[in-house]
Amino acid sequence: MADPAVVVLGVRHHGPGSARALLAELERLRPGIVLIEGPPEADPLVALAADPGMEPPVALLAHVPGEPSRAAFWPFAAFSPEWQAIRYAIRAGIPVRFCDLPAAHGLASRPDTDSAPDPGPAPGPGPAPGPGPAPGPGPAPGPGLAPGPGPAPGSGLAPGVEPRSAPAPGAAAQSPAPAPGSAFDPGAVPDSVPGSGAAAPGAAAGPGRLPGRGLDLPDEPGGGGRDEDEVVAQSSARAPASGEPAADAFDEAGGAGPAQGDGDDAEVWMPLDPIGELAKAGGYDDPERWWEDVVEHRGDTPFEVIAEAMAAVREGYVPHGHEARREAYMRKTIRAALKQGYDRVAVVCGAWHVPALRELGPAAPDDRLLRGLPRVKVEMTWVPWTYGRLASRSGYGAGITSPGWYDHLFRVPDRPVERWLAAAAEVLREEDLPVSSAHVIEGVRLAHGLAAVRGRPLAGLSEVTEAIRAVLCEGDELPVELIQRRMVVGERLGRVPDSTPMVPLQRDLRDRQRRLTLRPEAIERDLDLDLRKPLHLDRSRLLHRLALIGIDWGTTREARGKGTFRESWTLQWRPEFDIDLIEAGAYGTTVPAAATARVRELVDLGTGRAPRARHATPGTAARAARPATTLAELTGVAERCLLAGLPEALPEVLAAISARAALDSDVTHLMAALPALVRTQRYGDVRGTPAAGLAAIVESLLTRICAGFPAAVTGLDDDAARALLHHVDSVHAAVGLLESGRESWLAALRGVAGRRDPHGLIAGRLTRILLDAATIPAEEVAVRMSRAMSAGNPPAQAAAWVEGFLSGSGLLLVHDAALLGLVDTWLTELGDEAFVDVLPLLRRTFAAFAPPERRAIGGRVASGEARGATAAEVDDDRAAPAVRTVLSILGSS
Repeated sequence: MADPAVVVLGVRHHGPGSARALLAELERLRPGIVLIEGPPEADPLVALAADPGMEPPVALLAHVPGEPSRAAFWPFAAFSPEWQAIRYAIRAGIPVRFCDLPAAHGLASRPDTDSAPDPGPAPGPGPAPGPGPAPGPGPAPGPGLAPGPGPAPGSGLAPGVEPRSAPAPGAAAQSPAPAPGSAFDPGAVPDSVPGSGAAAPGAAAGPGRLPGRGLDLPDEPGGGGRDEDEVVAQSSARAPASGEPAADAFDEAGGAGPAQGDGDDAEVWMPLDPIGELAKAGGYDDPERWWEDVVEHRGDTPFEVIAEAMAAVREGYVPHGHEARREAYMRKTIRAALKQGYDRVAVVCGAWHVPALRELGPAAPDDRLLRGLPRVKVEMTWVPWTYGRLASRSGYGAGITSPGWYDHLFRVPDRPVERWLAAAAEVLREEDLPVSSAHVIEGVRLAHGLAAVRGRPLAGLSEVTEAIRAVLCEGDELPVELIQRRMVVGERLGRVPDSTPMVPLQRDLRDRQRRLTLRPEAIERDLDLDLRKPLHLDRSRLLHRLALIGIDWGTTREARGKGTFRESWTLQWRPEFDIDLIEAGAYGTTVPAAATARVRELVDLGTGRAPRARHATPGTAARAARPATTLAELTGVAERCLLAGLPEALPEVLAAISARAALDSDVTHLMAALPALVRTQRYGDVRGTPAAGLAAIVESLLTRICAGFPAAVTGLDDDAARALLHHVDSVHAAVGLLESGRESWLAALRGVAGRRDPHGLIAGRLTRILLDAATIPAEEVAVRMSRAMSAGNPPAQAAAWVEGFLSGSGLLLVHDAALLGLVDTWLTELGDEAFVDVLPLLRRTFAAFAPPERRAIGGRVASGEARGATAAEVDDDRAAPAVRTVLSILGSS
């Protein structure tokens, strides 16, 4: 029998209708204490929810000290019922606590230590024993969660977790088996396990798509068998081999499978999709739309009706494994609150758990189930979150398809459709798209008309989207995508107050962001910097330092305008950066100190010395840059030190470069290393970073390159020649930035270009470089080209020479009719087979030219200039005025 002092309110995580109804119900009940599904370690942080500086979306972050990649998030939006329950309790001055299984137990679970079959909990009060689907939310990963190599770009998952794609609408909830070493979604269950989504014998197929309803229900995309109210990362877990079921997966997931508890051998199967069955009973073919209509759009969630429905769905089901432990701990927390004398206890949890919590039953079975659980030390804090990471498409198990729409429904209960379309019109007008008030009026009418035809109580997102597409966007999908990104999903980034517990590195970065007026934002934005300005230079250094420690807040792009003092970035803050900062905190308490320690560690690892960093972690910070194991990588580190403004680390890097260069006899290694050093030397004065001793290293490297280059071009095949050509171009561009050394480099090129043995690609390119440098006359170039393309040379070798000579630009052929004639004559004299052989090389060469260059070359060939036609003689009398004007401009008499 249910305890009258306990009121269990089943909600949908991140449901605006549930949140609004929950607030009204709490106001009516006036409970003495509020218990919320979540990690109890966060109880000391609850008061921060009332701080004016706390702006959702935010998330509770639990991590294991020293192993930040073992972490879990519990996101909250303004429209999350749990968040509103917290705010209500704080306003009302009543205690509020979290009642789920502690994160200390969840983050301690490992597949190799928790793989023994669960003996099964004693049957608790509520539904009769039986099998069924897996639960949803839970703070910790249990067996079956395997590590991954890292989050996919934009996934929103913590390191070590990869999302699993949701099934297409109308398709069975089934996913392909994971590849070896892959990761399961935090809520995923291997497909080979009953309840994982594959239709089991006797199981009814689900009716359609199930985009994260957040009810702690089984078999939802990305959420079956795990707590959907969190994202979990656990790098210590073992990845199962392909097709291998995760340990204890059945016990942890439950799912659509046979009951195996209490000696009952009977096999009773649950429907694959309980909410789908309820929707079908209500005459709906879409479970999501059914829930929207009967709950979210009503605003008066019928908690008793939901409880009865969940009890019917769970009939004949006994929880197992992780789910059983979670519900046992929730009941234990409720008993403790009653024992402390609270006259009315309000419990806010996922609707799936309601039947298991309404009747507490005896405490002994739950105590036995919770005895001896592994635990680790856990630290918790609040971190900013984004609506993009709250969306189900990011891989978040309890995610919703439209966080921005739900936020709108919660904040604007009055005429939401009209206000939504007006806001959409404003977004389109910002992009200079013509949208009038008449468009908005007709769009509202269409949305309401669609809802009436479909029998819906309120126009939902599908109706307003169709109205926007048809009326505001006039059928154009591109602006519809803009509305989807900016409004339906949303680009909101939460904020936490300064009093939030942080590691020193997080707090230092927060202070620097405030001082440099670089506010983190979820939306991508461009940032153009002028390094001559102190503020812009400090911003650049901060972004480069963060990149060194694995925080890719900004990515560089081609600068707008010319000048070495310009730098352009694209900035976008992601929530998982907080995990990266915690991990990188092992390197130092400030951003410059952490970046310096990371650089020294890279050099130490590359030179074989023991790292001097306090903690060389295997996670994101350690992956921020590869250990500098080659000379080119060492020079790259030197350049990054310059960009980041780390003069303390630069001398050690230069010393390592000098030592490595003295022992490296491979000319290609030296050529690969030189450009970064030259850039560091050339542009160091722009950033004000001293680089004493760098000039001597550059001079030494260039001397050794010039001495060893003639031997390096001997006996090359096509691939080796192409690789060396890249090094030649890089070194030539770098030498052009030096005040000395150019003559020795060109002398080395002349010595090689005059030989007959180099690969045609190399010989042609060296000839072009020497021509552009005006070190050989055009007549000699014509002779070399004629010799290279003579009938005695294989056509492929001649084509390689032409490719090397012409690579990069076709202007030479546009302005030099003699060279164009040589190429044209050689090409037209080729036989059919030879022409077919060289055609791919020529196509690759000419495809690299700009379209105007190709048109000009074709025009000259068509006009006959390539066949020896001579240009008209210059008329000195007509040219005299132009010559006088040019001389006047140049200041000559």
